[in-house]
Amino acid sequence: MNRHLHLSLLLLTFLPLSLIAQDQESAPDPTLEEVTIQKKLLPYTNPLIQEETFETSRMAAPAGVQDREVLRRILDVYRIHSGVVEALIQDELVEAESGINSAISALQVLMDDYPEVRTDNRFAELYRTVMAEYREFYGISEPMNRTEGEVFAVQEELMSLDDDWMTEGFVLPEDLTSPSTEVPLVYNEHVTRHMMYYTQRRSDVMEIWLERSEKYFPMMEEIFAEEGVPRELIHMSMIESGLVPTAQSWASAVGLWQFIRPTGAMYGLEVNWWIDERRDPVKATRAAAQHLRDLYNIWEDWHLAMANYNISPRGLRRAINAAGGVEDYWVALPYLPRETQGYVPGFIAATTIAMNPEAFGFERNYGGERWSYDLVEVGGLMPLDRLAEAAGMTTQELKEYNPELLRWATPPGTAYPLKIPTGIREDFLAAYDAIPQEELVQDIAMHTVSSGENLGYIARRYGTTVQALFASNENLSTTIHPGQTLVVPVENGSTTQIAAERPSNSSGTSTASSSRQSQPQAPANTTPLTYTVKTGDTVGHIAEWYDVRSWEIRGWNGIGNIIRAGQQLTVHVQNSRVDFYRQIDRLGFAQKQELQRQQRQGVNIYAQRFGSSGSSSGDDVVYTVQRNDTLSDIARSFGVSISQLQQLNDLSGTRIYAGQTLKIQSAE
Repeated sequence: MNRHLHLSLLLLTFLPLSLIAQDQESAPDPTLEEVTIQKKLLPYTNPLIQEETFETSRMAAPAGVQDREVLRRILDVYRIHSGVVEALIQDELVEAESGINSAISALQVLMDDYPEVRTDNRFAELYRTVMAEYREFYGISEPMNRTEGEVFAVQEELMSLDDDWMTEGFVLPEDLTSPSTEVPLVYNEHVTRHMMYYTQRRSDVMEIWLERSEKYFPMMEEIFAEEGVPRELIHMSMIESGLVPTAQSWASAVGLWQFIRPTGAMYGLEVNWWIDERRDPVKATRAAAQHLRDLYNIWEDWHLAMANYNISPRGLRRAINAAGGVEDYWVALPYLPRETQGYVPGFIAATTIAMNPEAFGFERNYGGERWSYDLVEVGGLMPLDRLAEAAGMTTQELKEYNPELLRWATPPGTAYPLKIPTGIREDFLAAYDAIPQEELVQDIAMHTVSSGENLGYIARRYGTTVQALFASNENLSTTIHPGQTLVVPVENGSTTQIAAERPSNSSGTSTASSSRQSQPQAPANTTPLTYTVKTGDTVGHIAEWYDVRSWEIRGWNGIGNIIRAGQQLTVHVQNSRVDFYRQIDRLGFAQKQELQRQQRQGVNIYAQRFGSSGSSSGDDVVYTVQRNDTLSDIARSFGVSISQLQQLNDLSGTRIYAGQTLKIQSAE
């Protein structure tokens, strides 16, 4: 979803850190008359949609303002990267790792807020720079930008301007049946092109998709009916993923329905180092049905809803405005990216063929078995090879039943709902009970260093951090040697109990009759706190202070990136650290920024407690100047002016030196 026009551009698309780890373990006009558009309100909060996108005028921000904001944020990432290089020079691996992850997070937020930035040359160079440092730090040598599933080669060829394969005189078969559909099946030259491709040039691909449809479509039909979504929309999964549950695009969209991580999270799909529910056929289908229904509630038109599934709301609105403001997919089509130009025609072609396979030379029935399984509850950290042995199958076969499992064991936790073939439940449970306890995976691992490995490589392999390695190994040096043994903490799993057949973080009540007006469900094991926005705050700042993501704050509060002083925001924080987070609202800006600096340096900040005065004007922070710091950088970081720093520290100029201590007064 929300993928861009050309595959070469998708090479630049960012892969979130956990997904990169997953990937490596398992294998970035003319003048038009103004038209008044009726305002439509979002029935839910989507992290990829900013509130200003759907104002009455439906116009994007002026290009100049948007360009300056993008440039400013690109500059911020370069500054973070500069700090990474400096930390590496000083052999400060923990600080370097924190900076690398901060830069990656900033890139992701930038692309969430401005999806079109992927086509910007400056962003492309920044992306290459940051990802090159990431690959070097974590010892990644394998190609990262790889896809899984034949559908992406099909998409690339269809996006090509080369139509030499097209033949003259293609006509629809005369014996087509036209079952009643809620989504209009329009036939025009765009649809004809895709029909020719799927029936003449790549009939082999369409045949594979039809075979797979016998496995997944019965399940999809049931879920779409429960969610009140037109049945024919299940055919979108053919052009999204080719019906491959593990399909992964260049844009890091995953699964049968190609969810990117933020959108999947809005519908409760759990993604962590151990599992990715976007790859679960049932859970992802449930989320897709709900998402499509919500998009229809926005546009009140299924063709536009499908286009919005493929492109950002901002991009779709821009095309509609360029076409004169008429909310019609076919009118806006010439102004859409090439991939989205082919999205609805591809759907109509695939749907028509699947409903009339024999008319196009395919079989009506390929004899495939529908997706079915039995559920059994197994313990956390159970080795998959032993579970497969208990089920009388290979580990790969077990993973085909459970494509959401990413590692060698079930995730940590009290229980995990494992899918096994129907009819073997009793035999499996008997064999499972016989597995010795000592064969369970422990919450720590002992790793023997091999030649060529570094701390970054070892951390990535186990889904942990360099900081965690230093915390777990006393007197650990940045230089390690072959034969050395390291204690490696195993990555935590989900903070909520993994559900059997619904997205684990959803309420479980989202059906056609339920409303999406409510805000996204709070994560499990969290407490809601209220934060009052202060002058100078941004959504990004607040997310850092509470250790959450910007899109989560936007989702919980139904806001975009624009906030105002005095506004109250709800933030859901971990129960185990709620006492620490309660203090954030009363701390000054300088204090909160200093906490962030300490955290990036590996300090455990969560044990710190502050007096009730919190952020009163008399509270000062003492900051130790780091190498290459400038007074202007420090002032900007703490939200104060250079003159305030000079006055408080009796400085006559701007010259400072590493190791010098500066008093910094709260900006509030």
